[in-house]
Amino acid sequence: MAEPRVLLTGISFGEQPRWHEDRLWFSDWGMREVIAVDLDGSSEVMLEAPAFPCCVDWLPDGRLLVVSARDGRLLRRESDGTLVTHGDLGGLSDPPAGNELVIDSRGNAYVNGGQALGEGSATGIIAMVSPDGAAGRVADGLAFPNGMLVMPDARTLIVAESYAKRLTAFEISSDGSLSNRRVWAELGDGVPDGICADAENAIWYADVPNKRCSRVREGGDVLQTVELDRGCFACALGGPDRTILFMIATEWNGPQGMFQDPRTGQVLTTQVTAPGAGWP
Repeated sequence: MAEPRVLLTGISFGEQPRWHEDRLWFSDWGMREVIAVDLDGSSEVMLEAPAFPCCVDWLPDGRLLVVSARDGRLLRRESDGTLVTHGDLGGLSDPPAGNELVIDSRGNAYVNGGQALGEGSATGIIAMVSPDGAAGRVADGLAFPNGMLVMPDARTLIVAESYAKRLTAFEISSDGSLSNRRVWAELGDGVPDGICADAENAIWYADVPNKRCSRVREGGDVLQTVELDRGCFACALGGPDRTILFMIATEWNGPQGMFQDPRTGQVLTTQVTAPGAGWP
């Protein structure tokens, strides 16, 4: 595998990349901005988010959703650019979920989050907002949920439990609820953050403390690893045929220093063989 190429620098704290409309979109949590960058490295701010963290994804009809975790709302951007409430997350957890957002093919929006109480804690939840705006808790007892995706079969949701060092799977029911929780992969010393799936049903996971992005199959066998010089917080597969692995990496200085200067965040790319699949 080729050495990663730096596509963009000067990011305060990048998270949650998504390939959308021929560009990579990601959130800069430090600046509360949603940014789109093309394959030449040209970027622009697409949305100024109301609060940190600012996770985004798109409904099947193309409208953007953004989490406003501070006030416990999932917002929808209308065609005129206004933000309206799509779902109320405020009563489902304390603090409200807002760490990751993924929308499935039916328009169900899954949002996770939880208090960062340290390893061994399992206070995280997954909330679901249906297309009509109804919100409810669909999973709990997660050890700091981070990255989340829906597999290519459209019936399996995977969540990265960072403190448990594993990827956990749920079966998605016809009404969007989650059931049949199981361990998809134990990761040994791996600490999963953002994740993305490919057409071979493998998953790439970003790893901050180990400064790498690794590809694993169900069960935990490591297929490939990209070593980096700073913590990898998130990853996505995109490009014209979805065979470019995008990695967002930042020098990690702990929670108290996550937004301090200098801005060490980067978007890096490398070519892979198995294209991206599933949602996002």
